[in-house]
Amino acid sequence: MKVHFGLATVATAAGFLGLGLIAAGSSVRADDVKSGLNPGEAPPAFLVQDATGPAAGTGKLCYRCRYGGNPVVAVFTHKLDANVTSLIKQVDAQVEKNTDKRLKAFVVLLTDDPDKAEVQLKQIAEKNNIKNVPLTIFDGVHGPPEYKLSSEAETTVMMWVKSDVKVNYAFAGKVDSKSIASIVHDTGKILN
Repeated sequence: MKVHFGLATVATAAGFLGLGLIAAGSSVRADDVKSGLNPGEAPPAFLVQDATGPAAGTGKLCYRCRYGGNPVVAVFTHKLDANVTSLIKQVDAQVEKNTDKRLKAFVVLLTDDPDKAEVQLKQIAEKNNIKNVPLTIFDGVHGPPEYKLSSEAETTVMMWVKSDVKVNYAFAGKVDSKSIASIVHDTGKILN
């Protein structure tokens, strides 16, 4: 006896299986959470406290403004675990490799405890020899409102050139090595 399943039955089963796989997973893919500016939008100015960059100890500044029309990688994160640190190190290497193309980057730690965060950022930069990417602090876990950062996103990475967002990644969970490789690869989209 042959049993035939209709398209609706197959689609329903696939939907249940898909939901089960997503629920069982430990992190959400970059396209499963929306956070940050969309491609084509202009990144607005906002102030951060520079912990490790050239303006460290001088108060607040706007890296978005300072970098102007240059190609920029901006990483917004709520915590600096080993994976985010690995991402920062690889972006730092890309900035060094592409100085002739004027690639810039900065990291924004979103926190309600800027004093504690500053010490942590300085330690991370020193321990990991991060020289080309300023580690900064935004006072508030929601980030600059104009950037539309989702509370569901642990880390959001945006890339822009000439005030035009070209790339956006958002992660509800940990940033894995495959995602880091994709982010590093996509810096090419703002260098041409």
